[in-house]
Amino acid sequence: MVKISSSGPRHSTPRTRRRVLTALAVGALAGTAALVPSLAQASGNPIGDDVSSHQGNVNWSATKAAGASFSYSKATEGTYYTNPYFAQQYNGAYSAGLIRGAYHFAIPNGGSGASQADYFVAHGGGWSADGKTLPGALDIEYNPYGAECYGLSQGSMVSWVASFVNEYHAKTSRWAVIYTTTDWWKTCTGNYGGFAANDPLWVANYGGTATPLPNGWGFYTFWQYADSGSMAGDQDTFNGAYSRLQALALG
Repeated sequence: MVKISSSGPRHSTPRTRRRVLTALAVGALAGTAALVPSLAQASGNPIGDDVSSHQGNVNWSATKAAGASFSYSKATEGTYYTNPYFAQQYNGAYSAGLIRGAYHFAIPNGGSGASQADYFVAHGGGWSADGKTLPGALDIEYNPYGAECYGLSQGSMVSWVASFVNEYHAKTSRWAVIYTTTDWWKTCTGNYGGFAANDPLWVANYGGTATPLPNGWGFYTFWQYADSGSMAGDQDTFNGAYSRLQALALG
């Protein structure tokens, strides 16, 4: 999700997310990131991926064979876009035995947080207590269409996020996972720490470590460590044993 372009209607690549994040040399970054899957697996931490229209129809049996335990699929963006491959990706991951989730790409200058949460829930972003569905994720990051912080002040951005996560909770009984980068969060929310009590953190950092984390969160729940690898989309790991991933799915 931290690519320079998003998988919304005006972009062919997956999300915006990552401009990532640091000025590391490409060779060093690739070498470091390549170590992460084996380290995660050796420690017993589940690995997974996240996908969007950029990946199209995913070969889920191959993704499962590559070691994936979970996957997030882009469902929506703003209040105007739905991923045309969402059903194949979201249902396909489930059928392959992965714990699946959906995510929404935020457009904070394109409607209220609550209206975008409603749109997300209405187009695949809901939750069911089946033990195989993760809480929905809010992908909030670099603006692929203009100003980095979408023209919002830090206080207004915090209010927008609160509007989204509160509405999502009201609709589903779950607190949304927040996907972001530490750099963007500092710049656009003033490093606000008030969501950490409820909303799990999904941090993107390709520098070989998840830290530093945004303010408030003492640990991450998901870490996106690379934008390509053995699994279909962006490469992620869960911070805990598989039983804890199941617990997150069960609520």
